[in-house]
Amino acid sequence: MGKLGSEQLMEMEHKFGAHNYHPLEVVISKAEGIWVENPEGKKFIDMLSAYSAVNQGHRHPKIIQALKDQADVLTLTSRAFFNDKWPVFAKKLSELTKKEMILPMNTGAEAVETAIKTMRKWGYLKKGVKKDQAEIIVFDENFHGRTTTIVSFSTDPVAKDNYGPFTPGFKIVAYNDLDAVKNAINENTVGILVEPIQGEAGVVVPDDGYLKGLSKLAKDNNFLLAVDEVQTGFARTGKMFAFMYEDIDPDIIIMGKALGGGVFPVSAVAANEDVLGVFKPGSHGSTFGGNPLGCAVAIAAIDVLLDENLVEKSNELGNYFMEQLRNLKSDKIKLVRGKGLLIGIVLNESAGKARQYTTALKEKGLLCKETHDWIIRFAPPLVITKKDIDYAIGKIKEVLG
Repeated sequence: MGKLGSEQLMEMEHKFGAHNYHPLEVVISKAEGIWVENPEGKKFIDMLSAYSAVNQGHRHPKIIQALKDQADVLTLTSRAFFNDKWPVFAKKLSELTKKEMILPMNTGAEAVETAIKTMRKWGYLKKGVKKDQAEIIVFDENFHGRTTTIVSFSTDPVAKDNYGPFTPGFKIVAYNDLDAVKNAINENTVGILVEPIQGEAGVVVPDDGYLKGLSKLAKDNNFLLAVDEVQTGFARTGKMFAFMYEDIDPDIIIMGKALGGGVFPVSAVAANEDVLGVFKPGSHGSTFGGNPLGCAVAIAAIDVLLDENLVEKSNELGNYFMEQLRNLKSDKIKLVRGKGLLIGIVLNESAGKARQYTTALKEKGLLCKETHDWIIRFAPPLVITKKDIDYAIGKIKEVLG
């Protein structure tokens, strides 16, 4: 079979792949740093970073080297035995999160499921909630993953329809409204599960003090606060984790995406011993969780973030990018919001749907994705430069100006 072109590959996917995605019409066959290339050799700037999984840039040399070196010696043991990489990764992530214990999984959704199981088990064993009565408070417009339990508390019909019967035990309240949370608390409340910024909902940034308020409610009422940092973590928002803007100490930190450096699925939950200690051998697990290949990659992924000051870079360049976008003064743009390099442009509904603009930006060499019908999300790899941003702004101006 000769080299396949973009059109052939898209047709082939359409024929043989399930249609559970509606990708932008571009095929990526090569990538490095912030740049990706199609089979015909056309280059684009990646402004999505695989939904923030490629914060360190595509194929970062140190991360790829770690992957290759580890693949040459050991890839998988399962947790039936100890291996020499998981303890090192656990220590590193424990030091980064300032939490005593780490539980490794593979995908963000698995990490969220782990947090849900942790909160429930803690509720029964530590708080004394009656059997099967535990409740977790969640928020409208949330996005935490795709498992049956997680879609049970989604408010997005596209994610939820026809997947019932749904898992009980969740109370959905309005996001960014502390009174709504207060009214939902009762003796069965074991936790709150919250995104510090709602990414999939369109980069919705809550008011200052909101997370602090949630943290206080959790402490005052004896339940756990779990922050879902799968998309916002690892320097994406201009802090190592987005909850750090509020200077709080959540009970559970949920991580994924960029923890795998854009080359391997690695996720984890971090908490102190009094929380994660509820798990005993056999009560939860994963064949691939804590695998040596994933751990070696994750260690390198964290090192790159720290060594290259990507937190500071994300903060500085994010502010610059947003300022430039706000200066566009376009009648198509309603508002620009975000933190660090997680940015959303909300369009006026009179401008029409966002998909036409993401398609037009693709033609100009910028790859970003619409979320809902009227929001364009920009989240380039954190290794982007000011010069790259200026180039991108020129293209955005041509499409939205």
